[in-house]
Amino acid sequence: MIEQIIPAAIGWTLAVVAFLFVVVVIVRSIRIIPQANAGVVERLGRYHRTLMPGLNLLVPFIDRVRPLIDLREQVVSFPPQPVITEDNLVVSIDTVIYFQVTDPRAATYEINNYLGAVEQLTTTTLRNVVGGLNLEEALTSRDEINGQLRIVLDEATGKWGIRVGRVELKAIDPPASIQDSMEKQMRAERDRRALILTAEGTKQSAILTAEGARQAEILRAEGDKAAAVLRAQGEAEAIQAVFHAIHVGNADEKLLAYQYLQTLPKISEGESNTLWIIPSEFTAALSGVRNAFGMRPPDTTRASTGAGPTPPLP
Repeated sequence: MIEQIIPAAIGWTLAVVAFLFVVVVIVRSIRIIPQANAGVVERLGRYHRTLMPGLNLLVPFIDRVRPLIDLREQVVSFPPQPVITEDNLVVSIDTVIYFQVTDPRAATYEINNYLGAVEQLTTTTLRNVVGGLNLEEALTSRDEINGQLRIVLDEATGKWGIRVGRVELKAIDPPASIQDSMEKQMRAERDRRALILTAEGTKQSAILTAEGARQAEILRAEGDKAAAVLRAQGEAEAIQAVFHAIHVGNADEKLLAYQYLQTLPKISEGESNTLWIIPSEFTAALSGVRNAFGMRPPDTTRASTGAGPTPPLP
């Protein structure tokens, strides 16, 4: 009985071992690579091929897959680095780099640590670029510095299978004493601009006020001119109408004398009229009125001889 159990146990054990071996072989023969990743395969210690995303087959116990490499664009922020400018000022510059691995094989075998290499290369290049600029140029030429850094880094990292997309300077911090001086300068510049804007506003206001006064005077003068013209035209038309009415109506001496007497009181209108100038025609007008109403002139002969007052006219 025992002799029959032992061979059966050995057979089951061998079957289980064989099954496990097959499972291990299958597992090691299949490798699934996630999207946006790549794997470098080494066969017997040498580079064999690069695994792309998806299902890949390997030779078990012969092929070995190195750690996966991320093919997405990566953003790395380096700590602030002290940089000396052309005018011997130490500024602290914080840098951000956007790069992407384009060749997994080169990124694996051409450089030991491509992330550390990019950081060191960025620091060196930044010091070379900013070292040729003074502080003012460094503060106002960020786009130029970014462009130069990107070109240099892209050329240097190309053989490592890395493409540098963008380089940004997050902050450029000058020394504290320089910051105080810059703030004072900026404050003085703002005050100067405020004074200039105030003076410009006062100037424009004065110009507009003078222009408005001039336009008002012109309009007032034009109005007075138009009123005087209209008044003169009205008086001329009135005179012409009276003259026409007199000639058409054939007015007699009584009417003319009466109209003349009605016009005389208008001479005294106005507070400044203290002296009356009676024209020479006044006597003739009175004579015309007297004759028109049938009145006789006073008897001067009697008055001179003292014969008494002249009797009243009937």
